[in-house]
Amino acid sequence: MGCVSSNLVKQEEELRQQIHMVSLISSSYGLLKLDREEEEEEEEKGRWEAMFEKICPPKGEKRVVIYTTTLRGVRRTFEACNAVRAALEGLGVMICERDVSMDRGFREELRGLLKGKGKEAIIPPRVFVKGFYIGGADELLKLMLAHEPLLRDLLQGLPTKPVGSVCHACGGFRFFPCFTCYGSCKTLVSHHHHHHHQGTTLFVKCTRCNENGLVLCPLCT
Repeated sequence: MGCVSSNLVKQEEELRQQIHMVSLISSSYGLLKLDREEEEEEEEKGRWEAMFEKICPPKGEKRVVIYTTTLRGVRRTFEACNAVRAALEGLGVMICERDVSMDRGFREELRGLLKGKGKEAIIPPRVFVKGFYIGGADELLKLMLAHEPLLRDLLQGLPTKPVGSVCHACGGFRFFPCFTCYGSCKTLVSHHHHHHHQGTTLFVKCTRCNENGLVLCPLCT
C-alpha cells in the first residue's frame, strides 16, 4: 500500500513538472513571437520611411487621409480627386476625406503640412496613409500599378469599408448644415443693460460651423 502511494505521489510530481515545463515553453514562445512581430513592424516602417516622407495630418496616424476638392472649376483637378477616391475605395479601405473647397480649415491644414514644397504640392488631391505622404493622383496610381502588394501591406490593419457603401448619417456628403445657425453663419445674442429695461439683440458669427455654415459629420470624418 505504501509503495502504491509513493508511486502516485511520484507520478503527480512528474506531471506537475511537465505542466510547468509546457507553461515555460509557451510563455517563451509567446515572447519570441511578440518580439518577432515587433521586429517585422519596425522593418516595414523603415521600408516605408525610405520610400515616403513622414508627414502626418491631424489624427492621421492610423487612417487614410485625402485632401480633395468638389469644385468643378478646374476639371483636371476635380477628375483627379475622383480618381484617387475611387482607387482607394476600390481597395476596400475607409477614407477620411477633407474637402478644401468646403472648409477653409482643411485648406490651411494642407498648406501647413506641405509648407515649403511649392504651390503645385498643395493642389488636391493629396494622399496620406498612416502618417506617410504618398503624393498626388499620379504618385498614387503609379504606386498601385507598380507596387500594389506593398500598398496593401501599408493599408493592412486600417478600418475597412465595403465598396459602394456610404455613411448612413450624412449620405456620403461628410457635412451637415449647422444645427445652431442653420447654415446662416450668424446667431442672435441678447445683451441686457443694468440701467435699461430693454436690451439689445445683435447678430454675431456662429462659432459652431465653418465659413459655409457647415459642420463635419461625426461618424465618417
